Amino acid sequence: MKFSYFLTFIVFLPCTHLICQTNIVFTNPITEQLVKGNFNPAVYSSSSPINQHDEVIVYLQNNVSPDSLKSYILSLASFENRNTASDTVSTNIGIGAARRWAFQKFASFSAQAENRLIPSYFQFDRNICGVMQHRNVIAVLPGTDTSLHEVIVIEGHMDSRCENECDITCQAQGIEDNASGAALVLELARVMSKCSYKNTLVFMLTIGEEQGLYGADAFADYCNLNDIPVKAVFNNDVIGGIICGQTSSAPSCPGLNNIDSTQVRIFSYGGFNSPYKQLARFIKLQYKEELLPFVNIPMMITIMSSEDRAGRGGDHIPFRQNGFVSCRFTSANEHGDASNGPGYTDRQHTTEDILGIDTNTDGTIDSFFVDFNYLARNACINATGASIAALGPKKPDFNIATILGPGIIIHITQEANYSFYRVGVRSTTNDWDSVYTISGYYDTIFPPVSNIYYVSVSSVDENGLESLFSKEIILQNSQISVADIAAEPENPLELLQNRPNPFDEATIIGVLVNKPLSYKKAEIRVFDVNGKKVETLDIALKLGVNEVSYEHGYGKTGTYFYTLIIDGKEISRKSMIFAN
Repeated sequence: MKFSYFLTFIVFLPCTHLICQTNIVFTNPITEQLVKGNFNPAVYSSSSPINQHDEVIVYLQNNVSPDSLKSYILSLASFENRNTASDTVSTNIGIGAARRWAFQKFASFSAQAENRLIPSYFQFDRNICGVMQHRNVIAVLPGTDTSLHEVIVIEGHMDSRCENECDITCQAQGIEDNASGAALVLELARVMSKCSYKNTLVFMLTIGEEQGLYGADAFADYCNLNDIPVKAVFNNDVIGGIICGQTSSAPSCPGLNNIDSTQVRIFSYGGFNSPYKQLARFIKLQYKEELLPFVNIPMMITIMSSEDRAGRGGDHIPFRQNGFVSCRFTSANEHGDASNGPGYTDRQHTTEDILGIDTNTDGTIDSFFVDFNYLARNACINATGASIAALGPKKPDFNIATILGPGIIIHITQEANYSFYRVGVRSTTNDWDSVYTISGYYDTIFPPVSNIYYVSVSSVDENGLESLFSKEIILQNSQISVADIAAEPENPLELLQNRPNPFDEATIIGVLVNKPLSYKKAEIRVFDVNGKKVETLDIALKLGVNEVSYEHGYGKTGTYFYTLIIDGKEISRKSMIFAN
């Protein structure tokens, strides 16, 4: 098939922010129709499809290439400055040359995949550093099933910056932040376009991230306003470095020059009943069950309590703000907190965010700040989670679970036409304690005894693939006697034990409200062992579970206390442990 990639289609969208993107343009109108689900899947079918999940996972693991990732990063570095407002005319320097190169890479991948991967620019107007018109670079792999059209986005920002966010003349190679993420997206477009998925995949390189997440914001707003059913968003930002800087945005690495090449962090919004945390758990589960048996170097996937590093943000956030399930992949170690203040010596957001150094002065870089094998492993984790999500069945509706004796009765009320379901149960951490498989829509599981259970389910199709997991239900085990359970069954509220506990970066503190409350102000106060107040967190108390995230980063150990205060009165107190 041959397609015209440079036709222009303009959509005028209403402004949903005080200042927002306008004049949204898909330079290839075919791409917009693919995103909307207006296409015939047969037109984009593969002559030799790789579409069974076991062969897909093996194919991805065998074909994601550290050498390819390195080549993309070298090319991105060659443009010298990829600031969103940098040169758009030069053929070899600036953001214009970089995005044309990225577009051609997507087009070349399409040529290798029977022209099934359709590239386009996603153009919008917004004043960023004095420049009005900007372009994300995207490529769409159409799904095979438009009867339940859903879109999965794999993204990373390709713009870079130095100390000044609008400096368009500095050397801004931006290797860790974020040539690493852009390279990962490109490599997954190359490899995953050889496979076939039920859902449509969008590979997107955004711009404007460093000035305010503008490229992601434009696409997320577009999807919201046009009712695009975005199933999940995988954002990759600062995803290839393994060396810890002297500073790093909490929660992050423990100290200067610490090395970690076997852990990746997944940040997502919320706590109890958060679809964003459910996505992170789903990704980790797929890695453990689908990919781990094939790898030579196992990876630790850490589900973080907070949505992002303290005081920082990424391109997954605009999607969450528009109601789409999203998460962020980030290296375990970051080289700096991007503060750029006096005495700042780390590389992030400086001219020193470069490929590496020439240790023997022979003119060739021989010590790299990005580990290409580590980046490849992170790419495979992305690809596995996205692939199973794109191949799997519909998520069930789940609203009945009952503790009965030593077990929990599970009753799935909708999407009950599958032979099997998976049940995720957690108690004290951000991750599931166990995942059970049940037969039919009504069954009983027997998890270890806990004060509180958080329970969710997923559908399992005839190929053994899970859907994304449902909302969570909270169950209190009133049949056991422990100090953390309120003595009075009619107690209107309960201060819950923080999760995780012990913790080493951030934790979630919850209050379970059983009856409507009339109050003016509620807050959580955190104290050290000497009784010194270290933090005050406002909390809203509505029926059900109410949560706040407490972040302290590294450098603290020992026992601390947190107290629920309502209208100036202490209601309840619990202890928690910092385990740095």
